[in-house]
Amino acid sequence: MLLRRLFDEQLAQATYLVACEHSKVALVVDPGRNIDQYLDAAARDNVRIIAVTETHIHADFVSGSRELSRKTGAKLYLSAEGGEEWQYAFASDANAELLKHGSRFTVGDVLIEAVHTPGHTPEHITFLVTDTAVGNEPMGALTGDFIFVADVGRPDLLERAAGMSGTMEAGARQLFKSLSEFKTRPDYLQIWPGHGAGSACGKALGAMPQSTLGFEKLFNWALVETVEQRFVDAVLSGQPEPPAYFAKMKQVNREGPGDSPTNLPPVADTATVVNALEIRNTVVDTRPTTEYSARHARGTINIPRNKSFLKWAGSLLPYDRGILFLGDVTEAGRRSLMRDLASIGLEQIAGVFPVESVEDLIKGGIEAAAIDGVTAGAVALNGTPTILDVRARSEYAEGHIADAVNIPLGELQDRLDEVPAGEVVVHCQGGSRSVIAASILQRSGRDDVSNLSGGFGEWEKAGNKVERGSGAG
Repeated sequence: MLLRRLFDEQLAQATYLVACEHSKVALVVDPGRNIDQYLDAAARDNVRIIAVTETHIHADFVSGSRELSRKTGAKLYLSAEGGEEWQYAFASDANAELLKHGSRFTVGDVLIEAVHTPGHTPEHITFLVTDTAVGNEPMGALTGDFIFVADVGRPDLLERAAGMSGTMEAGARQLFKSLSEFKTRPDYLQIWPGHGAGSACGKALGAMPQSTLGFEKLFNWALVETVEQRFVDAVLSGQPEPPAYFAKMKQVNREGPGDSPTNLPPVADTATVVNALEIRNTVVDTRPTTEYSARHARGTINIPRNKSFLKWAGSLLPYDRGILFLGDVTEAGRRSLMRDLASIGLEQIAGVFPVESVEDLIKGGIEAAAIDGVTAGAVALNGTPTILDVRARSEYAEGHIADAVNIPLGELQDRLDEVPAGEVVVHCQGGSRSVIAASILQRSGRDDVSNLSGGFGEWEKAGNKVERGSGAG
């Protein structure tokens, strides 16, 4: 048996290619929308993809299962668990084979068994993998969003992201039951999770790519806990705010995503971007926060092209109208931007303008702007500005500046009217989220916005007063 892990750094998401070297055939589990990478991986290993599956209806990216199955002719396997509300709407059209608890299929000499592990979602299944060429017991488990290294999949997303009231406590209890049953399996069972550190599908995921069930039973808090109510309380507390686009992804993946876009976004000219800014269309400057803060075209918002780009793009950008980007206009750069945004369903890229040509926008009539930095000491001495804390609620509860208004960054555009009039100092933990927030405030017409240099970390380091507790927000 051959196992390949293909990891998307921006989504912190793992896809697995499981192949039988003897039969030269392969299964792909939890593919994202950039299916070329799986075709390339199969070609490198000289295997043919004959099966495609996924552990559940994903919320954090557009699934590539349907497209990969169609492009390769591979059999598509989908969960039939969780009840009527949690069935794949496109399963029949895709001629998918539906899996229940205990369902099995083979990929050459590799036996795959589905185990229903609800909790993160009602339909979630884990795949036990047995290399029958060397043994008759499972050697590992593809756990998707069930068991991670050092954590487990959060059961609150359906309620907090998709608005399905009353589901998160029931999900937490389902998850406890699933874990209790699963951890009776042999300690040697390898755990191959669907996400790593940085994913919003858990709150404390480890960075190691894999583990064993025995290790997780010793050191994963969720498998260590044996009292159901304590587990429920713990798994539902301290979870980060889910990105706003999760609800849309859930719907797209249930109904059946279309093929990935193939037409490169055009290179935009100065007049196009100037006009967009004048009529208040969305224009995103993808430079690092330090460069953006120093000088930018007023009316743009800053979402740096880093590991958090997709998280904030999905939370802050519109899905129903065209978006202009200031970024890399080479063919490779535009293709990369198109591919990454398509992975979370953002397909309306109106154009890309050379990010190094910001001055051309200013010469074209757009006002130059900056985001000033203020020190923790200066803020401590001046008690008049509103302090806007754009960190997650859990971060705010662990410690915050007295009287700070907490509006998590992902919610800011919908809650601008809650930011008091007058001077505002924005902060996050280290200073990057707060620049994004300041750019949103500036775009809304606020001129009295500055950024707390170094964020809350610098505030604490300077020995300033810190309050604890959830407060408002």
